[in-house]
Amino acid sequence: MDTTKHDDLSAGPLPAYRARIARGELAADPSQSAAIERLQDMWVKLRGYDPAPLAAAPRAGLLSRFLRRKSFDEANEPRPDGLYLVGEVGRGKSMLMDLFFASADVKRKKRLHFHQFMQQSHRRIFAWKKEHPNEADPIPPLADSIAADAALLCFDEFQVNDIADAMILGRLFQALFDRAVVIVTTSNTVPDDLFKGQPGRDAFLPFIGMIKQHLDVLVMEGGRDYRRARLRGMPTWHVPADGRAERALDAAFGELTAHVPPKSETLMVNGRTFVVTCAAQGVARFDFDDLCGKPLGPGDYLALATHFPAVVLDGIPRLSPDNYDKARRFIILIDSLYDHRVKLLASAEAYPDQLYQRGEGAKAFERTASRLEEMQSQEYLALPHLT
Repeated sequence: MDTTKHDDLSAGPLPAYRARIARGELAADPSQSAAIERLQDMWVKLRGYDPAPLAAAPRAGLLSRFLRRKSFDEANEPRPDGLYLVGEVGRGKSMLMDLFFASADVKRKKRLHFHQFMQQSHRRIFAWKKEHPNEADPIPPLADSIAADAALLCFDEFQVNDIADAMILGRLFQALFDRAVVIVTTSNTVPDDLFKGQPGRDAFLPFIGMIKQHLDVLVMEGGRDYRRARLRGMPTWHVPADGRAERALDAAFGELTAHVPPKSETLMVNGRTFVVTCAAQGVARFDFDDLCGKPLGPGDYLALATHFPAVVLDGIPRLSPDNYDKARRFIILIDSLYDHRVKLLASAEAYPDQLYQRGEGAKAFERTASRLEEMQSQEYLALPHLT
């Protein structure tokens, strides 16, 4: 690692954060400032970070692994500690992670949602077992593969609710740490509360200890919920769905995402992909037909609702028996968003109580219309997202 670069403060996440404040895109926030300064320190330590792989191939011998690890240590480049950035929803954790990851001077780096990482890991374990039925342990080759792709792993929304995840996390993370992988993650939950109240948690406690050993825990105390603060007073239902409404939703999407450029995100639903083509900072945007005019089901809408705290939906048409398939999917979508307290901003051809006024299904839609009305209230907008 080139230590001559360590004093360069003209680059990295901190100057990028200050530039956004200077442009008026962000308001100064002490909690965010403390977090971005810690991320700047990590950025400095990681400049040029490129540890040699622990193993050249999935089944490299112990001597080969020892020699490669010794070479890494002898270079006086110990693996820097990672970071566990914890705070309540809407505090700007993902935005700060964006700034850090975009500027990180690490050749092999990867950022993804933690839920997506675990789904990928389970798929790879299953495929490896199928390929190697007589070999018992898929964790070392999985860690080799992950470490070959990324010396820096950045996760959004670290959370453990699944016993299948809990069972493999300890060994997988230990293997990644052994391979000099640095992990930076955001979470809404302090490490000591992970998997709390779940069966088998006692066996999970050593993993919590490992997290606290290898990752510095930084709690973003207090601060504002910026997403909810931005929503306060913001119109959430625009009628009709015309150019004016589209421009209003463009502006709202920019405001909610702090003008971070949107990108595509892929959710895994029962072994298949659900692609969200426009997403940033926990906000997803869709045209109505892309979300309700395609053969999507409850699992897709549940994945969307648990992954994104806010959804922007363009062009909701009037609904009737003539487009009942779309109406049925829309009802399921709204139920999922409502149950998980997702904030919805939309343009439509009518107000909720006038969207579905005639024919079979109109009576059943009254409950959906009522929920849509409630979702526009300040009381609902103030509720935290439920994952």
